[in-house]
Amino acid sequence: MTAERKMVNNLEPQPCCSHLSKEELFIENGKYILDEVNSSAPNKYLKSHSVPTTPSVYRKETLTFSEGWPLTEESSPSAYSFIGKVDNVKQLLSKPTVSKWKKYIKLVCLISLWFCITIILMAKSERRSDTIHQISVPKEKTRTFWILEVPTMKSIDVELGGSLLPSYYGNMSQHWSSLWIEVVQTNDTTSEKSISFKKKISDTWSVPIVSESLIDFVPEVKRSHVFHLEAINASLVKDMILRIVIKTNINRSFPISLSYQLSPIDPKDGVLYAAGVLLGLYILIIFEIVHRTLAAMVASTASIAILATFDARPSLGEMVTWVDVETLLLLFSMMLLVTVFSETGVFDYLAVLACKITNGKVWPLINTLCAFTALLSSFLDNVTTALFMTPITIRLCEVIELNPVPILIAVVMYSNIGGALTPIGDPPNVIIATNKDVKEAGVNFSVFIFHMGIGLFLVMVYVHFHLRYAFRNLKRRSHEDPTRFEELKHEIEIWQRTAASLSSYTKDEFYVKETIFKKVRKLIGDLKRKISDDTESVNNYEDKLQELEKKFPIRNMPLLIKSTITLVFMLVLFFLHSVPDLNLSLGWTALLGVMLLLLLADLHDLESLLARVEWSTLIFFAALFILMEALSRLGLIDFIGRQTELVILSVGEKYRLTVAIVLILWVSALASSFVDNIPLTTMMVRIVTSLSQNVELQLPLQPLVWALALGACLGGNGTLIGASANVVCAGVAEQHGYRFSFLQFLKIGFPAMLGSVTITMAYLLVAHVAIGWNT
Repeated sequence: MTAERKMVNNLEPQPCCSHLSKEELFIENGKYILDEVNSSAPNKYLKSHSVPTTPSVYRKETLTFSEGWPLTEESSPSAYSFIGKVDNVKQLLSKPTVSKWKKYIKLVCLISLWFCITIILMAKSERRSDTIHQISVPKEKTRTFWILEVPTMKSIDVELGGSLLPSYYGNMSQHWSSLWIEVVQTNDTTSEKSISFKKKISDTWSVPIVSESLIDFVPEVKRSHVFHLEAINASLVKDMILRIVIKTNINRSFPISLSYQLSPIDPKDGVLYAAGVLLGLYILIIFEIVHRTLAAMVASTASIAILATFDARPSLGEMVTWVDVETLLLLFSMMLLVTVFSETGVFDYLAVLACKITNGKVWPLINTLCAFTALLSSFLDNVTTALFMTPITIRLCEVIELNPVPILIAVVMYSNIGGALTPIGDPPNVIIATNKDVKEAGVNFSVFIFHMGIGLFLVMVYVHFHLRYAFRNLKRRSHEDPTRFEELKHEIEIWQRTAASLSSYTKDEFYVKETIFKKVRKLIGDLKRKISDDTESVNNYEDKLQELEKKFPIRNMPLLIKSTITLVFMLVLFFLHSVPDLNLSLGWTALLGVMLLLLLADLHDLESLLARVEWSTLIFFAALFILMEALSRLGLIDFIGRQTELVILSVGEKYRLTVAIVLILWVSALASSFVDNIPLTTMMVRIVTSLSQNVELQLPLQPLVWALALGACLGGNGTLIGASANVVCAGVAEQHGYRFSFLQFLKIGFPAMLGSVTITMAYLLVAHVAIGWNT
């Protein structure tokens, strides 16, 4: 035995901790250190540190031993390094997984990135709104707008606002506004007669406008275009000035707003920068360098900094409009509702009931959960379904002593599949089904379900067998610790989270915190004794089920009745939210419902409810919304759509429908796995409708709609952040102490997504190309 080990084995607690034994949890100044259970590696000291949502483990790195006690210059929590959540007891004895120099490299890289972002945002101001100019284009005349600044690049970005039509309606309009850039030599910008030289140096941008009778009534639509300027020999032209020339073909004056930018984002550069930011986000999440919420915050801030370098930095108020408040309101309200529901004990009761119905058999239980989730997600949105089903699934798995992580992955995948069935089950479907051209093509609720249902039934069958194969050794995928340790370990984690949520600001709070620490020490001692006496008892299933029924009854029946009334109210309004005269969105319905529940329950301790809201998930979504809009302004979303359209136009007429279905399906599926499917679907539905309206292509709209809907919804199963339901499920599971990583989800979800999209591709080609079922 080495001298170091002898000293460690002879350690005695300091006087401040003399009342504690070496094998217990040491507490000093609010910090507690768990000594090694296994004395074969006694020189590893751990600090178990908890936060309200996720228990964590910190390992002391540098220890210089003196007689009787480990001596270190660092006494603050910074002397410990984060190594992750405690998944099992053996993890407490594991060696460091990240060396010190790797952590320093990570810290240097992230701080350097933060420094660059900070410098850029300090140097670049927000884009001012006073650069927008209101002009009127006279009838049968041209209107010019002078650019008095000198361009810094060979391109100019011009943005128009007014009674314009989107580009995908361009072939439906007979009225146009045409713009181009001229270079002139003049000494008086107010008189055309003083111009001695002028030349058109850009292409002509034709913008479709509404009919003359609707100009004063339609809402404003904004369009932008980047003009690439021809090279001009400045030595030949003195006093050279640029101007924008505008004319229309309507028989009245045309009011319009105009703004320009002399250093626009080059589309090629913008796409590269956007792809780089997206790649960086996935590197941070996949390798778990930082928490996914912090990764999204870093990526969104970096994208804003990139926009700032192109003099396109948005204002804070503008960024707020990028956030989908409707989605955040729905999530926040449903999180509160689920929190109140959990106080009634209904999740525990339903878990025991499901176990009783299926006799505790694993796969019948999983199949029941998945089928019910898919059905529920068809009529609720899949985010709400994930919020309800995740705690039930976790409690059910705890009852049958099974690791919830693989079951949660299966449940959330079926949530995404079920949500694809109806026009209201998934946000991409809502965007598609509410499009004017899609509705005019005969796509209603029943047609949507009928066409999508056949393909999704085949997908469910495939995913079932895929999961059976992926989890063929499900028993071995259960907890690494013996199941008899799990309940005690989770009890320890709950007490640790409770202690971590308390402050030591007052004497009473400090006393309560110390009391909880004593409880934790006692439980850890019990856990050690069970580990040392590793014998497993086998209980009769019927006896165990009776024990569970007694242990998990309905704890608060009056609160359950009030919660059920509220839930029924919300479900009815969810089903009726598409009624035109009902001016309540999903977010407003959820908020009014949870307000009703709080009033009925008469709960005074609102702080404890708010503390259990998944704030990190809400912040993650907000950061993701900002990131997606910034990437869209950098040109990434348009680039994807433009390349898709070009490929379809490049093939022969005979194969265009086949290529269009395959390309739209796979592009939307793969892109939805890595970017938010809401802006992607918004862009792709425009491409789909414009392709169907192209006289040259002669493509039916409905097959393209089904390809887009299936791709956007099923693509969410590819990665952990591919769908909102995935993120919500992961956040709720992490709050319960079960964390699954990006790679864990990727290993199961991505192959399932590829197989699902392949099956739907075969279905669409047979139904719409071979059979011609296009109505």
